[in-house]
Amino acid sequence: MTAVAHEPLAQADVLLEGFLALETPEGFRAELIEGEIVVTPPPDGDHEKYISRMVRQVIERSRTDMDFSGNKGLKLRSADAGPRSHTIPDVTFAPVELDLFAAAESWMPCDGVAMVVEVTSTRPQADREAERRCHARGGIPLYLLVDRGASSVTLFSDPQGHDYRQHCTMPLGKPIALPEPFAFDLETSDFL
Repeated sequence: MTAVAHEPLAQADVLLEGFLALETPEGFRAELIEGEIVVTPPPDGDHEKYISRMVRQVIERSRTDMDFSGNKGLKLRSADAGPRSHTIPDVTFAPVELDLFAAAESWMPCDGVAMVVEVTSTRPQADREAERRCHARGGIPLYLLVDRGASSVTLFSDPQGHDYRQHCTMPLGKPIALPEPFAFDLETSDFL
């Protein structure tokens, strides 16, 4: 009988295994963002108000019928051998015709996702930077950030490599244009 030497798991694989086995208190959510495990508490009422207003507009006004999922786990591929990421955006939109959420596992690939939305909460810098980069590396076409600290909304588009190449920022209270497949101006005046 010959013994087979097993190579030790890479540190990233060990981190991923530990992350996927993690149990969080009820209402909390855990994400793996650029190699760091991030646990966040349940959101406050204003956070949910922004999401509700946004989802209603997308459903009523988008040129393409959209499905949405709140807090859907996404496995984000990496543009290189960088750290793996598993994020849970506040909102994930995908065209109804793709039916992405119907048979999706807890952590689904991001292929077909049209836009993810984050409303800043307890770790606003992660929403502004790390999560933006993760979603760009995953090839998600649009990343919409409602930044409560800066009183602004920013649409990031044209993902390439580690970031989005374009962005447009408007103060809360002003509309921001969402391109195809949405094709309407998102009103933010009722976010205030």
